[in-house]
Amino acid sequence: MLERRTPHDDLIDHLVRTTPLRRGEAARVVLDVLAYFDEPAEEYVRRRHRELQARGLANPEIFERIAEELPHRVVAAPQYSLRQLRRIVYG
Repeated sequence: MLERRTPHDDLIDHLVRTTPLRRGEAARVVLDVLAYFDEPAEEYVRRRHRELQARGLANPEIFERIAEELPHRVVAAPQYSLRQLRRIVYG
């Protein structure tokens, strides 16, 4: 049976070569990391607020920390309609 290939096979192969991970584990790690970075900004803000609130931080400190984190965070672009894309280009 042929092995099913994915768009990230080169990264999975690299992880298998350079770590003790087996192929299935490496694939799961890659998918988990991609899902992490696919999180939209709004969801990131809500999730971080919950996490920091659970640690006992107050809202002023939470929002300050999130504001500091966001510029360094890779977040997914919003879903744009074709009309919105045209407006981005043509105003």
